[in-house]
Amino acid sequence: MATPITQVTPALARHAAPLEGLRTDHSGPPGPADGLVAEHLRLLGARGGRRSGGLVTVDGGELGEVTARSTWSGRADLVDEATVQAATGIMAVHGRRDGGPRGLAVDYAATATGILTVQGLLAALLARARGGQAARLEVSAERAGLLAVSQYLAAAGAEEGEAAELAPGGPPFTSADGVVFELETLDPGVWAVFWRALGAPEEAVRGGWRPFQFRYATACAPFPEELHAAARGHGWERVRSAAASAGADVCRLWSPEERAAEHDGRPPWELTARAGSSPAPRSSSPGGGAGPLAGITVVEAGRRIQAPLAAHLLGLLGADVVRIEPPGGDPLRGMPPACSGISARWLALNRGKRAVEVDIKSAADRERLRGLVADADVFLHNWAPGKAAQLGLDEADLAAVHPGLVYAYTSGWADRLPGAPLGTDFMVQARTGVGAAARPADEPPAPSLMTLLDVLGGLLGTEAILAGLLLRERTGAGVRVDSSLLGAADVLTAPALDRAARGLAPRRPAGFRRPLPTADGWLALPDDGALPYDVRELPTGQALELLRGRGLTAVPVVADVADLLASDAVRRDAHGAPAVPDPWSFL
Repeated sequence: MATPITQVTPALARHAAPLEGLRTDHSGPPGPADGLVAEHLRLLGARGGRRSGGLVTVDGGELGEVTARSTWSGRADLVDEATVQAATGIMAVHGRRDGGPRGLAVDYAATATGILTVQGLLAALLARARGGQAARLEVSAERAGLLAVSQYLAAAGAEEGEAAELAPGGPPFTSADGVVFELETLDPGVWAVFWRALGAPEEAVRGGWRPFQFRYATACAPFPEELHAAARGHGWERVRSAAASAGADVCRLWSPEERAAEHDGRPPWELTARAGSSPAPRSSSPGGGAGPLAGITVVEAGRRIQAPLAAHLLGLLGADVVRIEPPGGDPLRGMPPACSGISARWLALNRGKRAVEVDIKSAADRERLRGLVADADVFLHNWAPGKAAQLGLDEADLAAVHPGLVYAYTSGWADRLPGAPLGTDFMVQARTGVGAAARPADEPPAPSLMTLLDVLGGLLGTEAILAGLLLRERTGAGVRVDSSLLGAADVLTAPALDRAARGLAPRRPAGFRRPLPTADGWLALPDDGALPYDVRELPTGQALELLRGRGLTAVPVVADVADLLASDAVRRDAHGAPAVPDPWSFL
C-alpha cells in the first residue's frame, strides 16, 4: 500500500489545495521561469523561502523530496528566450504571416518551461503518493520550444505538401475609422454572408476562405487584398452589424493597459473538490508501467488542439488515454499533409491514444460513455459552453457514476468575461492584449498566427489535471478542474500586465528580438546582446565565427521548421511522422 502524503482534512476539501502543508525551495543558477514556477506552486498551496534558482525542491513529508531542474538547453549558445526561440523554430512559425522570422516579444518558451516544470513536480509527487519512485526530473526551454512547434514540424516532415499555401498575409483587419479587429467563424456560409455585406468581390470571398480556414494549421493566411480593402471601406459599427447579421464574431484588439485595468488576478485554473462526497478509492499503484502516471486512465473528448494536447502530455507521463471520436473517426485524421494516410498534425497530438467511437447524440452511446468514465480516473473535454450539461455529461452527471472522478474542462473563457466572443485562440489573443504584447512597439498589434494560446492552454490543462489527481489522492474526494485560453493569455502576458498596472509602457521597445539579416540567412542575439558589426554582407557561418571569436553569443535562426528534421532530437514514429522528444526527463 502506498505511503500517503500528510492528508488534507476531508471536511475542508472544497477549499484545500493539493500542495497544502508542503514546502518548496529554489537554489542554483537562475532557470528560465523561476518566478512562474514559484507562483504556481504557491497558488497550489505550497509554502517556501527562496523564489529564484533553476533547481526546485518540494518537501513531500513522509515521501521525501522531489526536485526539478529547469535550464535553457544543453547547448552553450542557447542562453535565453531569444536564442531558444531562434533555434527551435518559434521565430520561423510566428514570422510566417510577415514573410520572415520574427521574435515573439513575450517570453513564450520560458512560460512553457515553467508550466512543464510544475507539471513534472506534480507528476512526481503523485507517483510517490501511489508507491512509485519518481524523485528527480529535468526540463529545458529548448524541448519546450520544440513541443510548441511540434504540429508545424510534423507537417513539414509529412509525405505530401500543405493543403494551403504558405505565404505572408493574414488578419487582423482595420475598419474605416481605424479599429483593428479579428474575425472568427468556423462556417464558410457565414464567412461569405459577412464579406458580401461589406461589398467584397465574390472572387475574393471565395478565394479567402481556404487560407482563413487553414490559418490554424499553417500560421499564415494569404487571402486577397480585396478583403482588407472591404473592411477599410466601413466603420466599426457597420462591421459589427454585418458580423451580427451573418452570425460571425468580430473583436477589436484590446491593449495590455485595458486588460490590466479589468484583470481580476484569479489563478489560471480552478480546482474544486466535491465537498460531502464519499471518499474515493485511492488510484492504483503505478506498478511496473512506464512513467509516473502509469495505471491512470484518462477519457478525452477533445477537439482541435487544447484538450487533445493536454491528454497527449498525460499520455507521455504514462497515463492510458482513451480518445472519444465520432462514428467514422475524427475527421481531422484525414487533414493533410499525411504520413501513412494519417494527418501528421493529428499524430503530433494524438499518437499513442486508444480511440473509441461514440455518437454523443445517441442516448445509448452516451450511456456507454458513462460506463467508460466509471472505470477512469479523469474525464477531459473542451466542448462548447453548455454542451456537456445538454448531453447529460456535466460534472454532476458523471460524479453520480464515479464520485472519485477528476472532471476536467478546458475552455476558452472559463465563464469569466461576459459578452466575450467565440473562445478560439486568435479571438482570445485579440481580446486579452496578447496581439499587442507579442510584438515590439514599432510593429502594429496583431495576434500571432502561431497557436500560442491553444498550446499554452493545453499545458495549463495538464497542470490542472495533475493538481486535481494529487488533490484527490490526498483528500479521497473527486475534483473538478477548470482551465482556459484566457488563463493562458494572462500567464503569458503577466509581465506586460504588471508593467501596465504600474504605469509603465507594457510593450517591448522597437526592434526587440528582431533577427538580424545576413547574406544568406538570419542571426539572433541574446536579449541583452548588441551587435558591434554589420553582418548583412557576410554569410551566416562567417558572421557567427566573427562574433564568437570576439566572445559574443549568437545563434543562426531556424528560418524554416523543415530544417529541424535533421536534428538528433527529432525522431520518426511508427507512421513515419516527425516526433519531438518528451519535455521532461525523469531520473
